[in-house]
Amino acid sequence: MKDTIDSIPAERPPQEDFANRKLIRPSLTRADHNHNSQPSGERRERPERFERQERGERNSNGGGRKSAPPDQTNAENFYYQKQMQSKTAMVVVLCDGEEIRGTIEWYDKTCIKLSRTGAPNLMIYKPSIRYMYKEGENTK
Repeated sequence: MKDTIDSIPAERPPQEDFANRKLIRPSLTRADHNHNSQPSGERRERPERFERQERGERNSNGGGRKSAPPDQTNAENFYYQKQMQSKTAMVVVLCDGEEIRGTIEWYDKTCIKLSRTGAPNLMIYKPSIRYMYKEGENTK
């Protein structure tokens, strides 16, 4: 035998008078809150982000600054490594104009070690170097 449950319609709450409700709308004074000016489905780019991209800034920390350049480039390291491996005779010109001849034995962040034949080896502080060149090259 089937137990049948009579379906009883659910009671509805009494209807409220919607005509008397007041709609509250906030005043939008800023222009970027006005969404009616752009077509629907199209995303708008934020102006400050677009301006930072035009200036080439990629840092997203919100400071609006570029990230600092690296402490040291690999070009200097590559040059020293190449001259050390080939044992190239170099001329190092110091800030006072003195020329020192020798081969680069090793280097670090602050100085280079120059090996010389018939004279003592020298450790030269990098800020005291004006420039350097290969001994066989013409400087002018």
